[in-house]
Amino acid sequence: MTSPSTMSEESMQNMEARIPSLAQIAVQRAHRQVLATGGKVLEARDGQLLEIAANGTVRVIRHIAKPIPVALGAKRFRAHRAAQP
Repeated sequence: MTSPSTMSEESMQNMEARIPSLAQIAVQRAHRQVLATGGKVLEARDGQLLEIAANGTVRVIRHIAKPIPVALGAKRFRAHRAAQP
């Protein structure tokens, strides 16, 4: 039985630093793949939820709140609601 290989802290941090770019590439690939197969994609842009079809038509589904800017590494928590009687 082979033992698992050990990674240095530096190599692990390098791999973790690539996660955002890999995620972005995966989302872009999925977006193109859905449109290539005739599907539709939902996208939030400029305070609107849009449905984008493979033929290029764009339909506004609804208006949504604009994104809240959050600093990198910041933590945000949802407000706790009191229990309803």
